[in-house]
Amino acid sequence: MAAIEGAVAPRPVVNLGATKNRYGEKLVLALLFGCAALSVGTTVAIVVSLLRPTVEFFDEVGIVEFLTGRVWSPLFASPSFGVLPLVSATLLITAIALAVALPVGLAAAIYLSEYARPRVRRVLKPTLEVLAGIPTVVYGFFALTFVTPLLQDIWLVGDPPAIFNAMSAGLVMGIMIVPTVASVSEDAMSAVPQALRNGAAALGSTRLQISTRVVVPAALSGIVAAFVLGFSRAIGETMIVLIAAGITPTLSINPAKAMQTMTAFIGQAGLGDQSTGSTGYKTIFAVGSLLFAATFLVNMVSIRLVRRYREVYE
Repeated sequence: MAAIEGAVAPRPVVNLGATKNRYGEKLVLALLFGCAALSVGTTVAIVVSLLRPTVEFFDEVGIVEFLTGRVWSPLFASPSFGVLPLVSATLLITAIALAVALPVGLAAAIYLSEYARPRVRRVLKPTLEVLAGIPTVVYGFFALTFVTPLLQDIWLVGDPPAIFNAMSAGLVMGIMIVPTVASVSEDAMSAVPQALRNGAAALGSTRLQISTRVVVPAALSGIVAAFVLGFSRAIGETMIVLIAAGITPTLSINPAKAMQTMTAFIGQAGLGDQSTGSTGYKTIFAVGSLLFAATFLVNMVSIRLVRRYREVYE
C-alpha cells in the first residue's frame, strides 16, 4: 500500500490537434493567398499586355536598330527608332537622383537610428515621410520654377542650364526619394540587436564607429533593399522628368541640356494622338517593355545581394 500511495499518477494525455474545423483560420489563409496571387496575377497581366504590341513593333522595326540607334523621332513624318537618347537620359537623371538620395537618406537613417532621442525620432521620422506623400507633379513644378532658376544663377561651368534640363529634374527627384531610402534603412538598423552595440561599446568604440562599423554592416541587406527601392522609384518616375527635363530626346551626358526619359516619352505619346495599331502607337509598348525589363533585372540582382548579405540573429 505504501508503494501504491507513493506512486506518481500518470499525466492526462492532452490532444494538441484541432478538435473542430476552424473556419476563421481557413478564411484568413484564403485571403492571404488571394492577396499574394493578386500581385503575381497583376505582374503577369502587365507582361501579357506589353508582349503582343512589342512583338508587332519589332516585326516592323529591327531590335538592333531600336537598341543601338542614336536618333529618336518615332512620331515624325520620317521616323527614327533609336532608343539610346531615352535610355541615356533615364540613366543620367537617375544617377543624379541617387547621388543625392543615397548618402542623404543613409545619413538620415543613421541619425534617426543611432543618435536621435526617442522623442526627436517620433517627430522627425513622420515629418521626413511627409515628403513621400507630396504629389510628384508638385515636385516637377518646384524643379521648374525654383531649382532651375537657382541653378542658372549659380552655374559655373559652361553654358547655364536651359529652362528644361536634366540637373534640376535629378536633384528634385533625389529629394523625393530620400524618405524612402531613409525610412527603409532606419527600419533595418533598428532591427539590429542592441547586444551588438553594447559589445562594441564595451570594447571602447565610439558612437560613430558603432554606427558605421557595426550597425551598418549588420543591416546591409535592408540598406541594399532601400537603395534598390529608391532606384526603382527614380527610374519609373514620370511627372518630374516630364515637367522639368523636357520632351527633347538628346543623346548627351551634359545635365544642363533638355532631355526626354523613357517614362516621359510614354507620358507624352500616351495622350491619344496616335492611332491604335500604328507604329508610333506600338513604340509606347516597346519602350514600356524595355523599362519593365530593366526594372525586373535590377530587382533580380537586388534579391541576390540581399540574400548574400543577410544577417540572421537569434
